Formats: sequence, structure tokens, C-alpha cells
Amino acid sequence: MSRILQNFDNRNFRNTLIDWYQANKRDLPWRQDQNPYRIWVSEIMLQQTQVDTVIPYFQQFMFKYPTLRDLAYADEQDVLKTWEGLGYYSRVRNLQNAVREVEASYGGEVPDDPKQLEKLKGIGPYTKGAILSIAFDQPEPAVDGNVMRVLSRVLKIEDDITQPRVKKQFEQYARELMSYDDPSSFNQGIMELGALICTPKEPMCMFCPVQEHCRAFQEGVEQELPVKSKAKKQKKIPYTVLLIRNERDEYLIEKRPEEGLLANLWQFPMVPVAEIGQDHIVTWFEMEYGIKIELSSKQGDLKHVFSHIIWQMEIVAATTSNKAVEDERLRFVSLQELETYPFPVSHQKMMPYIY
Repeated sequence: MSRILQNFDNRNFRNTLIDWYQANKRDLPWRQDQNPYRIWVSEIMLQQTQVDTVIPYFQQFMFKYPTLRDLAYADEQDVLKTWEGLGYYSRVRNLQNAVREVEASYGGEVPDDPKQLEKLKGIGPYTKGAILSIAFDQPEPAVDGNVMRVLSRVLKIEDDITQPRVKKQFEQYARELMSYDDPSSFNQGIMELGALICTPKEPMCMFCPVQEHCRAFQEGVEQELPVKSKAKKQKKIPYTVLLIRNERDEYLIEKRPEEGLLANLWQFPMVPVAEIGQDHIVTWFEMEYGIKIELSSKQGDLKHVFSHIIWQMEIVAATTSNKAVEDERLRFVSLQELETYPFPVSHQKMMPYIY
């Protein structure tokens, strides 16, 4: 047993937590059964996204792709369009690639073997633990930031949770605390406690079912935990985004590269003005895409914040006499057709500026 868990009443803690979860768990669509595909999709959606936001997306996604096979054989652009607005699009690309591997290698059945599961694209230790415990009742820890916050307070751990070695320690603590009788309820119970009671700010300790076990509460330091070093400041990148229309009232859109940020999504052309200067947009655009444009009026300004960068976007209307394009990245589409392409949130925000 870990030193930090000595003199800790594991059995009482886990039983109290599970009883509380069974009595208070939210009625969420992915909790209706133990279907591993549905649980897998929900866990990928819930990464970096709040439950209330995920619910309608999950229901829509399950309506379109009710089985693993449906998702495996779906068109990637359709899948990206269905995911549109959830952000972090690499999640759904990895999900579809992994689902295709399951279809090809495991007969369409999500593997219940930890080693097979963790080899699938996009499945890290947390997602692996969540699928194995919730879908297959295996005593596997599922430790994310939510769980680390709860355990850092309950066990009064003052190590920086952003450090990889510390996360490994939390996985070991969770494994030692784990219920082998009901691992699903244990893992979901900690997640639920973090979502409803042991929140990042102003935790509601008076309502906490495991308050008597919480060392941080007993010492009055619950709001000082977890210890978390500050993230690096985001880099600001200025762009001029061009809303280019031709004589047919078609708009020019561009497909992003197959790798990297927002891969395979569509956008309005973005000019890196920090690199080329504000006065050289027209020349740069012709050299880059082989299309002559004429700038019109400024339509507005938008800012979009990613985890590591901030796009500062000036939106400018432009016209062109071109009716066709040779560059395979580009496409002219009508206003109605625009709605069928998957755009990132940053460019969905520009739709009201279309003239």
C-alpha cells in the first residue's frame, strides 16, 4: 500500500462514494446501458467539453451513427460536419480511425483487453480505464483532471498535478482505492463528485458524502488544492480572413491540410499578415493561389482562443472575376452549399459577416 493511503479507511470511503453515486447520479444518455461503443464516443466527446454541451451532440451522433460499423464506414467529411462546433477535431478523426481498426481487426467488437485497447488511436490511459471499468466492469482506474482534483483534496496531495510523474502516482492511488465489486460505479462516482460537489472553485463541502474522509477539508485547505502550475501564455497570431465572392455570388473556401490544427476542415482563406504585411495581401494571395482579388470593405474583427494560440482575425470582403479554381485546396460554393461543409467554430462565427 502507498504511504499516503496508510491509516485511510479505503473500504468505508469507496462504499460511501458508491452509495452516494447510485442515489444521485445524473440521468445521462450514455448511462442507459454498458454499450462499449456508446461509452467510448461519450468519453471522447467529454474530453475538454462540458456535459451539458455534449448531450445534444451525443444524441445527434448516435442517431447518425448508431453502431460502430456505421461510424467505421461513414464519410469523414460527414463525420466532421456532425462534430462541427464541438472543437478539438483531432478527437473525432482519431475516433473514426480507431473504430475502423476495430472493425477490421476485432470483428467490430470493442476489445476488452487493456493492451489491445490502448493501441487504438486516441485512447490514452484515462479513456482506456473509463471503457474497461464502465463497459466491462474491470477494476481499471480512469484518472483525469477531475479525478485528480477530488483525490488531491481527499488525500491532501500537494504535488503539482501538471507533472506526468504525479499523474502516474494518482493512477496508483486510484487503483488501490478501487472497488473490485463495482469498478464502474466507483470511477463514475469520483467523476460525478468532481462535477457536482468537489468543483474547481467553491467546492460544496457541506454536501460532500465523503467529507469525513477528506484530509484537505479537515485542515481547511480544500480551496488551495490541487496544486497546478500555470500554463504558458498563449501566442497571438494576426490574420486577415477574406470573404471572396465572384460574379456568380459564389464564395471561395479552402480545405485545411490533412495534418495539424483543424485538419481537413474548411475555412475562408486566411492571410498571415504578420509575415507579409498588411499592404501585400492582394499580391500574396495571387502568388499563393493564382487568383486575382480586389479588396472591398472591412466586415469586422473576431478573436478565437485555442489552448496554445489566439487567432486575431480581421474579416475583409473581397471580389474576384474568377469562376473556377485550379488549386485543389480551393472551391467556389454557393451560399446554400456553405452550410454542408464542416467549418471550425472560428469560421462559423464569420457567417453573419457574409455579404
